[in-house]
Amino acid sequence: MRKLRPVRRPARVRSFPPIAGRGARVLILGSMPGVASLEAQQYYAHPRNAFWPIMGTLLGFHPSASYAQRRRALKAARIAVWDVLQSCERRGSLDTMIENEVANGFNAFFRVHRGITHVFFNGAKAETSFRRHVLPHMSASLGYARLPSTSPANAALPHHRKLAAWRVILAPVRRPRSSK
Repeated sequence: MRKLRPVRRPARVRSFPPIAGRGARVLILGSMPGVASLEAQQYYAHPRNAFWPIMGTLLGFHPSASYAQRRRALKAARIAVWDVLQSCERRGSLDTMIENEVANGFNAFFRVHRGITHVFFNGAKAETSFRRHVLPHMSASLGYARLPSTSPANAALPHHRKLAAWRVILAPVRRPRSSK
């Protein structure tokens, strides 16, 4: 007779604080850092994730620059990065394995970062989680768009097509802020 193994719950994982400077105009949202990012305590740390190569091309820095330099380049470009989820349960790194989601505190974030006009989602899961957990409670009126995921799991879309789609993030940071 075979012994049944107890079913282990997926691990509860937690996101990082946002990368956000005072003048941020754009917020890029992922869902939750993957295993490589959690281990490194850095956003988009998986070596095959296209996020830093895309940002490097768009903002003019080398994607292998130090993490501190990459963070400074984002802030200088008025781009903030965060995750929709503060915590969740998940086995591995795939978004499809995310369960029991708890969202970050976006109303407080947007009160501090009033200059943000656009939110770009790094893939479908970030958008779905934001629309489910955050948007119904939002007081800010912003522009939203989903971009192709930079995850290595989205290998079907070639890098040049991802890069072309991601160029849209530059328009809000280059546009002068309208006076109200």
